[in-house]
Amino acid sequence: MRKKILTMTMLALGVFTTSYAGGLMTNTNYHIAFDRMMARGATFDIDAAYSNPAGLAWGHEGFQLSLNFQKPWQNRDIKLVTPISIYSSIYSAPVEYTYEGKASAPIVPALFASYKKDRWALSTMIGIVGSGGFVEYKEGVPMFNVLLSSMLASNGIAPNQYTLDSEMKGKQYIYGGQINFTYKLIDCLSAAVGIRANYYDGYYRGHVKAIDHPQLGEVAKLLLDVDQKGWGFTPLVSVNYHQGPLTLTARYEFRTKVNPKNDTNILDAGLGSATVAALMAADPQGAQAKLAGLQQQLGAYTAPYQDGARTRYDMPALLSVAAGYEFTPKLRATLEYHFFDDKNAKMANDRQEELTHGTHEILAGVEYDINDKFTVSCGGQRTDYGLSDGYQQNTSFACDSYSVGLGGAWNINEKVRLNAGFFTSIYSDYDKQASYGLETYSRTNYVVGLGIDYKF
Repeated sequence: MRKKILTMTMLALGVFTTSYAGGLMTNTNYHIAFDRMMARGATFDIDAAYSNPAGLAWGHEGFQLSLNFQKPWQNRDIKLVTPISIYSSIYSAPVEYTYEGKASAPIVPALFASYKKDRWALSTMIGIVGSGGFVEYKEGVPMFNVLLSSMLASNGIAPNQYTLDSEMKGKQYIYGGQINFTYKLIDCLSAAVGIRANYYDGYYRGHVKAIDHPQLGEVAKLLLDVDQKGWGFTPLVSVNYHQGPLTLTARYEFRTKVNPKNDTNILDAGLGSATVAALMAADPQGAQAKLAGLQQQLGAYTAPYQDGARTRYDMPALLSVAAGYEFTPKLRATLEYHFFDDKNAKMANDRQEELTHGTHEILAGVEYDINDKFTVSCGGQRTDYGLSDGYQQNTSFACDSYSVGLGGAWNINEKVRLNAGFFTSIYSDYDKQASYGLETYSRTNYVVGLGIDYKF
């Protein structure tokens, strides 16, 4: 049992993630136009610097700049129903409890810029391109708390003999800056190539301690404090066909190898000194063998978190195709598809192999100009991750979702446009039968955004 606890704990602590829109490791919402319309793969506006670089061949002649700010809120809760058999000596009914996880981020900025002259354009985008946020469980998570209690119970230490002190939190940001070169090959066809530099910055902090035992004091503990940093580079290619009211586009991002290095501040797991002393007093020879085995297990399972060790967090290859149609000079619509090749993007401990398929997304959006000053838009997105029980973990789980967004734009004058948007994701709960009970994973997500575009 002790081996199982340590294995699951050390594997799980390394994969806190928070994503706003897009794949498991990739964000797609940078510009407020996405928040209010979702499907932006056929745009010629400034946000094409990310969503359709080749389309800038039909964009604004000259220089343009866009600055965007978004505020996300997200809950990531785990409801656990534990069978009575786990605590049969204490409780007369199954135990039900919800572990509340708060995922948040400060105001998230993104910057876009482009310059177009005749048949060519140069553009850039800077933003948080992957993960992006903090996750905290103030009372820990069930896979640590229940398993630690079960281990102690199997050695005669019941849950009512100590206090469980548990907390888990983590941060992941992948900052990205890309540059694209666009050229109109013929009057109806353009292409773009680009490169994005990605900087990974994350940390994992956590502890689970059984304390305040009347005779033993601290019974057992698991402490982790690790910082991780690393770089990765993403080649980008895109094409755009535009003829009359029809626009067809395709964009491909190659897989990005991200292999952060550990800067380990604390890594400590084992039994308390009084517990060790009690074991030694009761059975010196047997206790020595148990402790030696524990140290060997700890050496094997804490190795990935030793100072200087590396862990893979690849960003998957992404294929995006879109079709846009201008029904009238005032009414436009776009249909878009994304495929994130998550199964071929390396994750910690090859966790990607547990997925049943890569992420599929279908997006649709419509935009209408009320007059020369005001535009309104709305859109939707369906995300299917290919989840499985083997992939889902307490500290890193996903739920398939439907997202809806709406908002508008105000052309303050010929040079300045103000964008405002809101979107929310409606998640499907995921039930997983764990060895210690039934877990139900649930999420909520809300994002509001405000941005300004300026044409020179």
